[in-house]
Amino acid sequence: MNAYVTRPEKLPYTGNDEADRLLAEDPLALLIGFVLDQQVPLQKAFSGPFDLRQRVGTLDVGVLAAMDIATLEAAFKERPALHRFPGNMARRTQALCQQIVRDYGGDAASVWRNARDGKDLERRLRSLPGIGEMKARTIIGILGKQFGVQPPGWEAVAPQHMSLGDVDSSEALAEYQAGKRAYKAQLRAGEAPEGTGSGPARGPGRGPARG
Repeated sequence: MNAYVTRPEKLPYTGNDEADRLLAEDPLALLIGFVLDQQVPLQKAFSGPFDLRQRVGTLDVGVLAAMDIATLEAAFKERPALHRFPGNMARRTQALCQQIVRDYGGDAASVWRNARDGKDLERRLRSLPGIGEMKARTIIGILGKQFGVQPPGWEAVAPQHMSLGDVDSSEALAEYQAGKRAYKAQLRAGEAPEGTGSGPARGPGRGPARG
């Protein structure tokens, strides 16, 4: 069974065509991108899966799950480091892969393929290491709008404002990021209206999440 109902050629999040195509082609790459998406620029976070594959030679979930953690950490720390906190993110990436192997038979797409409805999909995503509420909802928006993965009730748990799910071009990415900057400026000024943008993700160690 296909991972997606439809699939775009790429998700234009990084400015690197190869990295953008990988995000669209490989469900694990998309999830790893979201794990890395905190306290670094969006482009760097979502380039991470492509750069990791270049450094270790694979994005096979079983290989990453079983890899010696020192080897994986070294790949993350190789300059330029894949993240501001490379050791922590290497461990979180491996924890993600291990959970997918354990709970989903090594098939990352099963996280959404077998979801009963939107709430079940949200629950499945939030159970993954490094995926909090806002990241889960953003992923649901991407799956529904870009890939046609629309279990019953998905729209109720997807972002109601512009999110990465609406980004289908470099121009849309620029619009999205401009909106994020404006929202953060409103937050700093205490002027942000309720129910817009995406504030800090909940939970310890999550850091800010994309909306």
